[in-house]
Amino acid sequence: MYDIIIKKRNEGSLSKEEVEFFVDSFTKGEIPDYQAAAFLMAAFIRGMDHKETLFLTQAMRGTGENLDLSSISGPKVDKHSTGGVGDGTSLILAPLIASFGVVVPMISGRGLAHTGGTLDKLEAIPNFRVGLTKEEFFSQLKKIGVAMIGQTEKIAPADKKIYALRDVTATVDSIPLITASILSKKLAEGCDGLVLDVKTGDGAFMQEKKNAVKLAKTMVEIGKRSNKKMVALVTNMAQPLGAKIGNALEISQAIEILQGKESQGTKDIIELVDFLGGWMLFLAGVAKNHKEGKEKVSLARKNGQGFAKFKEMVSLQGGDPKVCEDPSSILPQPKKTKEILSPWKGRVYSLNARLVGTASLLLGAGRNKQEDSIDPSAGIFLHKKIGDSVEKGEALAEFYYNSDNNLDAATKTFFAGIKISKLKPKPFKLVYEVIR
Repeated sequence: MYDIIIKKRNEGSLSKEEVEFFVDSFTKGEIPDYQAAAFLMAAFIRGMDHKETLFLTQAMRGTGENLDLSSISGPKVDKHSTGGVGDGTSLILAPLIASFGVVVPMISGRGLAHTGGTLDKLEAIPNFRVGLTKEEFFSQLKKIGVAMIGQTEKIAPADKKIYALRDVTATVDSIPLITASILSKKLAEGCDGLVLDVKTGDGAFMQEKKNAVKLAKTMVEIGKRSNKKMVALVTNMAQPLGAKIGNALEISQAIEILQGKESQGTKDIIELVDFLGGWMLFLAGVAKNHKEGKEKVSLARKNGQGFAKFKEMVSLQGGDPKVCEDPSSILPQPKKTKEILSPWKGRVYSLNARLVGTASLLLGAGRNKQEDSIDPSAGIFLHKKIGDSVEKGEALAEFYYNSDNNLDAATKTFFAGIKISKLKPKPFKLVYEVIR
Protein backbone atom coordinates (compact mmCIF):
# COMPACT_ATOMS: atom_id res chain seq x y z
CA MET A 1 0.00 0.00 0.00
CA TYR A 2 2.92 2.30 0.76
CA ASP A 3 4.19 1.88 -2.82
CA ILE A 4 0.72 2.60 -4.28
CA ILE A 5 0.43 5.83 -2.23
CA ILE A 6 3.87 6.99 -3.44
CA LYS A 7 3.01 6.16 -7.07
CA LYS A 8 -0.23 8.15 -6.97
CA ARG A 9 1.39 10.99 -5.00
CA ASN A 10 3.99 11.25 -7.78
CA GLU A 11 1.27 11.37 -10.48
CA GLY A 12 1.74 7.80 -11.61
CA SER A 13 -1.07 5.88 -13.32
CA LEU A 14 -2.17 2.86 -11.29
CA SER A 15 -2.64 -0.59 -12.80
CA LYS A 16 -5.83 -2.64 -12.48
CA GLU A 17 -4.09 -4.91 -9.97
CA GLU A 18 -2.97 -1.98 -7.80
CA VAL A 19 -6.45 -0.46 -7.68
CA GLU A 20 -8.05 -3.84 -6.93
CA PHE A 21 -5.50 -4.44 -4.15
CA PHE A 22 -6.42 -1.14 -2.47
CA VAL A 23 -10.21 -1.65 -2.75
CA ASP A 24 -10.27 -5.32 -1.71
CA SER A 25 -7.77 -4.98 1.13
CA PHE A 26 -9.37 -1.83 2.58
CA THR A 27 -12.85 -3.36 2.39
CA LYS A 28 -11.59 -6.44 4.28
CA GLY A 29 -9.96 -4.24 6.94
CA GLU A 30 -6.42 -5.19 5.97
CA ILE A 31 -5.36 -1.57 5.23
CA PRO A 32 -5.52 0.98 8.08
CA ASP A 33 -7.61 4.15 7.72
CA TYR A 34 -4.54 6.39 7.77
CA GLN A 35 -3.08 4.75 4.67
CA ALA A 36 -6.44 4.71 2.87
CA ALA A 37 -6.89 8.41 3.75
CA ALA A 38 -3.43 9.19 2.35
CA PHE A 39 -4.32 7.37 -0.87
CA LEU A 40 -7.65 9.20 -1.23
CA MET A 41 -5.98 12.58 -0.73
CA ALA A 42 -3.30 11.68 -3.31
CA ALA A 43 -6.05 10.65 -5.77
CA PHE A 44 -7.99 13.83 -4.96
CA ILE A 45 -5.01 16.13 -5.61
CA ARG A 46 -3.32 14.27 -8.47
CA GLY A 47 -6.51 13.00 -10.12
CA MET A 48 -7.20 9.70 -11.84
CA ASP A 49 -7.43 9.07 -15.59
CA HIS A 50 -10.35 7.23 -17.23
CA LYS A 51 -8.58 3.86 -17.04
CA GLU A 52 -7.92 4.22 -13.31
CA THR A 53 -11.48 5.44 -12.72
CA LEU A 54 -12.83 2.42 -14.61
CA PHE A 55 -10.61 0.09 -12.56
CA LEU A 56 -11.82 1.75 -9.33
CA THR A 57 -15.48 1.51 -10.37
CA GLN A 58 -15.17 -2.15 -11.36
CA ALA A 59 -13.21 -3.05 -8.22
CA MET A 60 -15.77 -1.40 -5.93
CA ARG A 61 -18.61 -3.03 -7.84
CA GLY A 62 -16.83 -6.39 -7.53
CA THR A 63 -16.74 -6.29 -3.70
CA GLY A 64 -20.44 -7.09 -3.59
CA GLU A 65 -23.37 -8.66 -5.35
CA ASN A 66 -24.19 -7.91 -8.97
CA LEU A 67 -27.87 -8.36 -9.80
CA ASP A 68 -28.62 -10.54 -12.80
CA LEU A 69 -31.93 -9.33 -14.22
CA SER A 70 -31.79 -11.57 -17.31
CA SER A 71 -34.65 -13.71 -15.96
CA ILE A 72 -36.94 -10.64 -16.19
CA SER A 73 -38.17 -9.90 -19.70
CA GLY A 74 -37.99 -6.41 -21.16
CA PRO A 75 -35.37 -3.66 -21.42
CA LYS A 76 -33.95 -2.45 -18.08
CA VAL A 77 -33.26 1.26 -17.65
CA ASP A 78 -32.64 3.40 -14.58
CA LYS A 79 -32.12 7.08 -13.78
CA HIS A 80 -29.84 8.68 -11.21
CA SER A 81 -29.64 12.26 -9.96
CA THR A 82 -26.67 13.75 -8.14
CA GLY A 83 -29.13 15.38 -5.71
CA GLY A 84 -30.97 18.64 -5.32
CA VAL A 85 -33.79 20.50 -3.60
CA GLY A 86 -37.37 19.52 -4.44
CA ASP A 87 -36.06 16.90 -6.87
CA GLY A 88 -38.91 14.38 -6.76
CA THR A 89 -38.45 13.34 -10.40
CA SER A 90 -37.71 9.69 -9.53
CA LEU A 91 -41.09 9.33 -7.81
CA ILE A 92 -42.79 10.34 -11.06
CA LEU A 93 -40.41 8.80 -13.61
CA ALA A 94 -40.11 5.25 -12.26
CA PRO A 95 -43.82 4.37 -12.62
CA LEU A 96 -44.19 6.42 -15.81
CA ILE A 97 -41.40 4.57 -17.63
CA ALA A 98 -42.51 1.18 -16.25
CA SER A 99 -45.96 1.79 -17.75
CA PHE A 100 -44.33 1.33 -21.19
CA GLY A 101 -43.13 -2.20 -20.38
CA VAL A 102 -39.65 -1.03 -19.41
CA VAL A 103 -38.19 -2.57 -16.24
CA VAL A 104 -37.07 0.13 -13.77
CA PRO A 105 -35.08 -1.41 -10.87
CA MET A 106 -34.51 1.81 -8.91
CA ILE A 107 -32.15 1.62 -5.94
CA SER A 108 -32.18 5.02 -4.24
CA GLY A 109 -30.62 6.87 -1.31
CA ARG A 110 -31.53 9.09 1.62
CA GLY A 111 -31.30 12.85 1.92
CA LEU A 112 -28.45 14.64 3.66
CA ALA A 113 -28.07 18.35 4.54
CA HIS A 114 -30.07 20.55 2.13
CA THR A 115 -30.76 17.77 -0.42
CA GLY A 116 -33.73 15.41 -0.29
CA GLY A 117 -33.68 11.62 -0.60
CA THR A 118 -36.11 9.42 -2.52
CA LEU A 119 -36.28 6.80 0.26
CA ASP A 120 -37.27 9.40 2.88
CA LYS A 121 -40.01 10.67 0.58
CA LEU A 122 -41.42 7.19 -0.04
CA GLU A 123 -41.39 6.42 3.69
CA ALA A 124 -43.71 9.38 4.24
CA ILE A 125 -46.37 6.97 2.92
CA PRO A 126 -47.43 4.93 5.99
CA ASN A 127 -46.01 1.36 5.96
CA PHE A 128 -44.26 1.78 2.58
CA ARG A 129 -41.35 -0.72 2.56
CA VAL A 130 -38.10 0.34 0.93
CA GLY A 131 -36.20 -2.63 2.43
CA LEU A 132 -37.38 -5.43 0.15
CA THR A 133 -35.46 -8.69 0.07
CA LYS A 134 -33.73 -9.64 -3.18
CA GLU A 135 -36.49 -12.21 -3.83
CA GLU A 136 -39.24 -9.63 -3.21
CA PHE A 137 -37.43 -7.10 -5.43
CA PHE A 138 -37.18 -9.56 -8.34
CA SER A 139 -40.75 -10.76 -7.85
CA GLN A 140 -42.12 -7.21 -7.99
CA LEU A 141 -40.07 -6.33 -11.07
CA LYS A 142 -41.47 -9.42 -12.84
CA LYS A 143 -45.01 -8.53 -11.78
CA ILE A 144 -45.24 -4.77 -12.47
CA GLY A 145 -41.83 -3.76 -13.88
CA VAL A 146 -40.90 -1.27 -11.15
CA ALA A 147 -39.63 -1.27 -7.57
CA MET A 148 -38.02 1.53 -5.57
CA ILE A 149 -35.77 0.31 -2.77
CA GLY A 150 -32.73 1.25 -0.69
CA GLN A 151 -29.18 0.09 -1.23
CA THR A 152 -28.52 -3.25 0.43
CA GLU A 153 -25.35 -4.08 2.37
CA LYS A 154 -24.49 -6.58 -0.36
CA ILE A 155 -24.24 -4.06 -3.24
CA ALA A 156 -20.79 -2.41 -3.51
CA PRO A 157 -19.94 -2.58 0.22
CA ALA A 158 -16.59 -0.93 -0.59
CA ASP A 159 -18.43 2.28 -1.45
CA LYS A 160 -19.94 2.67 2.01
CA LYS A 161 -16.57 2.23 3.70
CA ILE A 162 -14.65 4.45 1.28
CA TYR A 163 -17.33 7.16 1.32
CA ALA A 164 -17.30 7.31 5.13
CA LEU A 165 -13.56 8.03 4.99
CA ARG A 166 -13.93 10.57 2.15
CA ASP A 167 -16.57 12.36 4.20
CA VAL A 168 -14.14 13.07 7.07
CA THR A 169 -11.00 13.70 5.00
CA ALA A 170 -12.30 16.46 2.67
CA THR A 171 -12.03 14.21 -0.41
CA VAL A 172 -15.73 13.99 -1.32
CA ASP A 173 -15.75 16.36 -4.31
CA SER A 174 -13.33 14.44 -6.54
CA ILE A 175 -14.74 13.61 -9.99
CA PRO A 176 -13.09 10.14 -10.27
CA LEU A 177 -14.13 9.21 -6.71
CA ILE A 178 -17.70 10.48 -7.24
CA THR A 179 -17.92 8.56 -10.53
CA ALA A 180 -16.76 5.31 -8.94
CA SER A 181 -19.09 5.78 -5.98
CA ILE A 182 -22.20 6.33 -8.12
CA LEU A 183 -21.50 3.87 -10.92
CA SER A 184 -20.23 1.00 -8.73
CA LYS A 185 -23.75 0.85 -7.27
CA LYS A 186 -25.72 1.69 -10.40
CA LEU A 187 -23.87 -0.78 -12.65
CA ALA A 188 -24.43 -3.52 -10.06
CA GLU A 189 -28.19 -3.16 -10.62
CA GLY A 190 -27.92 -5.03 -13.91
CA CYS A 191 -29.49 -2.34 -16.12
CA ASP A 192 -29.02 -2.08 -19.88
CA GLY A 193 -29.03 1.70 -19.81
CA LEU A 194 -28.69 4.59 -17.40
CA VAL A 195 -29.79 8.23 -17.63
CA LEU A 196 -27.86 10.59 -15.35
CA ASP A 197 -29.10 13.95 -14.10
CA VAL A 198 -26.01 15.91 -13.04
CA LYS A 199 -27.07 19.03 -11.15
CA THR A 200 -25.21 22.33 -11.11
CA GLY A 201 -25.90 25.65 -9.38
CA ASP A 202 -26.44 26.89 -5.82
CA GLY A 203 -28.35 23.84 -4.63
CA ALA A 204 -26.13 21.24 -6.30
CA PHE A 205 -23.15 19.24 -5.17
CA MET A 206 -21.25 20.53 -8.22
CA GLN A 207 -21.91 24.27 -8.08
CA GLU A 208 -19.64 25.13 -11.01
CA LYS A 209 -21.12 24.22 -14.38
CA LYS A 210 -17.73 23.26 -15.89
CA ASN A 211 -17.20 20.72 -13.08
CA ALA A 212 -20.69 19.29 -13.57
CA VAL A 213 -20.02 18.87 -17.31
CA LYS A 214 -16.69 17.16 -16.53
CA LEU A 215 -18.39 14.80 -14.07
CA ALA A 216 -21.16 14.00 -16.58
CA LYS A 217 -18.63 13.25 -19.35
CA THR A 218 -16.55 11.06 -17.02
CA MET A 219 -19.56 9.01 -15.91
CA VAL A 220 -20.79 8.54 -19.49
CA GLU A 221 -17.30 7.39 -20.54
CA ILE A 222 -16.94 4.92 -17.65
CA GLY A 223 -20.48 3.62 -18.26
CA LYS A 224 -19.71 3.15 -21.94
CA ARG A 225 -16.50 1.25 -21.10
CA SER A 226 -18.66 -0.97 -18.89
CA ASN A 227 -20.90 -1.76 -21.91
CA LYS A 228 -23.89 0.27 -20.72
CA LYS A 229 -26.01 2.67 -22.78
CA MET A 230 -25.48 6.07 -21.21
CA VAL A 231 -26.92 9.58 -21.42
CA ALA A 232 -26.16 12.42 -19.00
CA LEU A 233 -28.00 15.70 -18.63
CA VAL A 234 -26.40 18.71 -16.96
CA THR A 235 -29.32 20.55 -15.33
CA ASN A 236 -29.86 23.77 -13.42
CA MET A 237 -30.28 23.63 -9.63
CA ALA A 238 -30.10 27.39 -9.05
CA GLN A 239 -33.64 27.26 -7.65
CA PRO A 240 -35.66 24.37 -6.15
CA LEU A 241 -37.51 22.06 -8.54
CA GLY A 242 -41.29 22.14 -8.34
CA ALA A 243 -43.41 23.95 -5.78
CA LYS A 244 -43.03 21.61 -2.79
CA ILE A 245 -39.98 20.79 -0.68
CA GLY A 246 -40.26 18.12 2.01
CA ASN A 247 -41.09 14.43 2.12
CA ALA A 248 -44.89 14.18 2.38
CA LEU A 249 -45.22 17.39 0.36
CA GLU A 250 -43.21 15.96 -2.54
CA ILE A 251 -45.23 12.73 -2.50
CA SER A 252 -48.46 14.72 -2.80
CA GLN A 253 -46.96 16.77 -5.64
CA ALA A 254 -45.81 13.62 -7.47
CA ILE A 255 -49.34 12.19 -7.21
CA GLU A 256 -50.82 15.41 -8.62
CA ILE A 257 -48.40 15.36 -11.56
CA LEU A 258 -49.09 11.65 -12.24
CA GLN A 259 -52.79 12.54 -12.31
CA GLY A 260 -52.03 14.97 -15.15
CA LYS A 261 -52.34 18.12 -13.06
CA GLU A 262 -50.08 21.08 -13.79
CA SER A 263 -49.51 24.41 -12.06
CA GLN A 264 -47.24 27.42 -12.45
CA GLY A 265 -44.91 26.12 -9.73
CA THR A 266 -44.52 22.63 -11.23
CA LYS A 267 -43.64 23.64 -14.80
CA ASP A 268 -39.92 23.01 -14.30
CA ILE A 269 -40.19 19.60 -12.65
CA ILE A 270 -42.67 18.48 -15.34
CA GLU A 271 -40.31 19.71 -18.06
CA LEU A 272 -37.45 17.74 -16.49
CA VAL A 273 -39.58 14.58 -16.06
CA ASP A 274 -40.54 14.65 -19.73
CA PHE A 275 -36.95 15.37 -20.80
CA LEU A 276 -35.36 12.62 -18.69
CA GLY A 277 -38.16 10.18 -19.50
CA GLY A 278 -37.69 10.76 -23.23
CA TRP A 279 -34.07 9.61 -22.97
CA MET A 280 -35.03 6.61 -20.82
CA LEU A 281 -37.52 5.43 -23.45
CA PHE A 282 -34.93 5.99 -26.18
CA LEU A 283 -32.30 3.89 -24.36
CA ALA A 284 -34.95 1.22 -23.78
CA GLY A 285 -35.72 1.11 -27.51
CA VAL A 286 -39.35 2.14 -26.96
CA ALA A 287 -38.83 5.43 -28.84
CA LYS A 288 -36.83 5.92 -32.03
CA ASN A 289 -35.44 9.23 -30.79
CA HIS A 290 -35.58 11.55 -27.78
CA LYS A 291 -38.32 13.74 -29.22
CA GLU A 292 -40.68 10.78 -29.67
CA GLY A 293 -39.81 9.50 -26.19
CA LYS A 294 -40.55 12.88 -24.65
CA GLU A 295 -43.94 13.05 -26.37
CA LYS A 296 -44.84 9.56 -25.16
CA VAL A 297 -43.88 10.36 -21.56
CA SER A 298 -45.90 13.59 -21.66
CA LEU A 299 -48.98 11.72 -22.89
CA ALA A 300 -48.62 8.94 -20.27
CA ARG A 301 -48.34 11.60 -17.56
CA LYS A 302 -51.49 13.36 -18.73
CA ASN A 303 -53.69 10.30 -19.34
CA GLY A 304 -53.04 8.56 -16.01
CA GLN A 305 -51.02 5.64 -17.45
CA GLY A 306 -48.15 6.29 -15.01
CA PHE A 307 -50.52 6.99 -12.12
CA ALA A 308 -52.00 3.49 -12.36
CA LYS A 309 -48.48 2.00 -12.15
CA PHE A 310 -47.66 4.18 -9.12
CA LYS A 311 -50.74 2.85 -7.30
CA GLU A 312 -49.66 -0.73 -8.01
CA MET A 313 -46.17 -0.04 -6.68
CA VAL A 314 -47.44 1.60 -3.47
CA SER A 315 -49.78 -1.31 -2.80
CA LEU A 316 -47.18 -4.03 -3.48
CA GLN A 317 -44.60 -2.33 -1.24
CA GLY A 318 -47.01 -2.21 1.71
CA GLY A 319 -48.11 1.42 1.44
CA ASP A 320 -51.70 2.55 1.80
CA PRO A 321 -53.07 2.86 -1.78
CA LYS A 322 -55.63 5.41 -0.51
CA VAL A 323 -52.76 7.90 -0.57
CA CYS A 324 -53.23 8.08 -4.34
CA GLU A 325 -56.84 9.22 -4.05
CA ASP A 326 -56.69 11.43 -0.97
CA PRO A 327 -53.07 12.23 -0.03
CA SER A 328 -53.92 14.65 2.80
CA SER A 329 -55.91 11.99 4.68
CA ILE A 330 -53.04 9.46 4.58
CA LEU A 331 -49.79 11.44 4.54
CA PRO A 332 -48.45 12.98 7.78
CA GLN A 333 -49.78 16.52 8.31
CA PRO A 334 -48.05 19.27 10.32
CA LYS A 335 -49.59 20.86 13.42
CA LYS A 336 -48.57 24.31 12.25
CA THR A 337 -48.32 26.33 9.05
CA LYS A 338 -47.11 29.88 8.45
CA GLU A 339 -47.35 32.09 5.39
CA ILE A 340 -44.13 33.93 4.55
CA LEU A 341 -45.19 37.34 3.24
CA SER A 342 -43.14 39.54 0.94
CA PRO A 343 -41.95 42.87 2.36
CA TRP A 344 -41.33 44.06 -1.20
CA LYS A 345 -43.02 44.50 -4.57
CA GLY A 346 -41.36 43.34 -7.79
CA ARG A 347 -40.32 40.06 -9.38
CA VAL A 348 -38.50 37.08 -7.95
CA TYR A 349 -35.01 37.65 -9.34
CA SER A 350 -33.28 34.71 -7.64
CA LEU A 351 -34.24 31.84 -5.33
CA ASN A 352 -31.16 30.15 -3.86
CA ALA A 353 -31.89 26.42 -3.80
CA ARG A 354 -29.29 25.66 -1.11
CA LEU A 355 -30.67 28.26 1.33
CA VAL A 356 -34.31 27.31 0.68
CA GLY A 357 -33.34 23.66 1.18
CA THR A 358 -31.57 24.58 4.42
CA ALA A 359 -34.69 26.46 5.61
CA SER A 360 -36.70 23.29 4.97
CA LEU A 361 -34.12 21.27 6.93
CA LEU A 362 -34.43 23.69 9.86
CA LEU A 363 -38.19 23.12 9.87
CA GLY A 364 -37.49 19.39 10.32
CA ALA A 365 -37.61 18.06 6.75
CA GLY A 366 -33.92 17.11 6.51
CA ARG A 367 -30.96 15.76 8.43
CA ASN A 368 -27.41 16.98 9.08
CA LYS A 369 -26.09 13.48 9.84
CA GLN A 370 -27.24 10.14 8.42
CA GLU A 371 -28.48 9.01 11.85
CA ASP A 372 -30.68 12.10 12.38
CA SER A 373 -34.46 11.58 12.28
CA ILE A 374 -36.68 13.66 10.01
CA ASP A 375 -40.20 15.02 10.23
CA PRO A 376 -42.04 13.72 7.13
CA SER A 377 -44.75 16.39 7.42
CA ALA A 378 -42.34 19.36 7.48
CA GLY A 379 -41.32 21.43 4.49
CA ILE A 380 -42.01 24.46 2.32
CA PHE A 381 -44.71 25.12 -0.27
CA LEU A 382 -43.37 27.75 -2.67
CA HIS A 383 -45.96 30.16 -4.05
CA LYS A 384 -43.45 32.16 -6.08
CA LYS A 385 -40.44 31.20 -8.19
CA ILE A 386 -37.95 32.99 -10.42
CA GLY A 387 -39.71 35.39 -12.79
CA ASP A 388 -43.00 35.53 -10.87
CA SER A 389 -44.38 38.96 -9.96
CA VAL A 390 -44.96 39.71 -6.27
CA GLU A 391 -47.05 42.32 -4.45
CA LYS A 392 -46.02 43.67 -1.05
CA GLY A 393 -47.71 41.52 1.61
CA GLU A 394 -48.32 38.64 -0.83
CA ALA A 395 -47.33 35.10 0.23
CA LEU A 396 -43.97 33.96 -1.12
CA ALA A 397 -44.24 30.55 0.52
CA GLU A 398 -45.91 28.56 3.27
CA PHE A 399 -43.96 26.78 6.01
CA TYR A 400 -45.11 23.39 7.33
CA TYR A 401 -43.72 22.45 10.77
CA ASN A 402 -44.43 20.99 14.21
CA SER A 403 -41.95 22.84 16.42
CA ASP A 404 -41.22 26.57 16.77
CA ASN A 405 -37.61 25.87 17.81
CA ASN A 406 -35.99 26.77 14.49
CA LEU A 407 -38.80 28.84 12.96
CA ASP A 408 -36.93 32.16 13.19
CA ALA A 409 -33.74 30.64 11.80
CA ALA A 410 -35.69 29.03 8.93
CA THR A 411 -37.42 32.33 8.15
CA LYS A 412 -34.13 34.27 8.11
CA THR A 413 -32.49 31.60 5.96
CA PHE A 414 -35.40 31.65 3.49
CA PHE A 415 -35.28 35.45 3.16
CA ALA A 416 -31.50 35.28 2.69
CA GLY A 417 -32.14 33.04 -0.30
CA ILE A 418 -34.73 35.13 -2.14
CA LYS A 419 -34.18 38.34 -4.05
CA ILE A 420 -37.08 40.51 -5.21
CA SER A 421 -36.21 43.12 -7.82
CA LYS A 422 -37.82 45.57 -10.20
CA LEU A 423 -35.60 44.04 -12.87
CA LYS A 424 -36.86 41.13 -14.94
CA PRO A 425 -34.57 38.08 -14.59
CA LYS A 426 -33.19 36.18 -17.54
CA PRO A 427 -35.36 33.22 -18.63
CA PHE A 428 -34.56 30.19 -16.45
CA LYS A 429 -32.69 27.57 -18.50
CA LEU A 430 -33.32 24.11 -17.04
CA VAL A 431 -31.21 21.78 -19.23
CA TYR A 432 -27.74 23.04 -20.09
CA GLU A 433 -26.26 20.12 -21.95
CA VAL A 434 -26.90 16.52 -23.05
CA ILE A 435 -23.89 14.20 -23.15
CA ARG A 436 -24.18 10.88 -25.00
